[in-house]
Amino acid sequence: MNRNIFGEPLITCSKKPLTGFFRNGCCDTDNTDAGMHTVCVIVDKEFLSFSKSVGNDLTTSLPQYGFEGLKEGDKWCLCALRWKEALINNVAPKVVLEATNEKTLDVIHIEDLIKYSHQKLKQ
Repeated sequence: MNRNIFGEPLITCSKKPLTGFFRNGCCDTDNTDAGMHTVCVIVDKEFLSFSKSVGNDLTTSLPQYGFEGLKEGDKWCLCALRWKEALINNVAPKVVLEATNEKTLDVIHIEDLIKYSHQKLKQ
């Protein structure tokens, strides 16, 4: 069973648009997922523009793959290293922590993810 960054069961990131490496709505991963699509984010215009500028256009529809293109406010399982690159460039999108796979912690500090949480955590 895949777990989130808190060691709890991973919750769904998005069914519409349908996301995840396995296109099951969750940021599940295994050793076939070379991109490590494990960070559940809520995309915004700044991030989408940045992603396109570095060669990963997430806004253009690709009907042959059943992909309509993302728009501001959509949730998406993002590659962990792409999120980290966005963080370094000050355009990291908000993170849905409960839907972010614990494997993300192999490359991103939990404190950085929490800082970009889409909601404030109870102290």
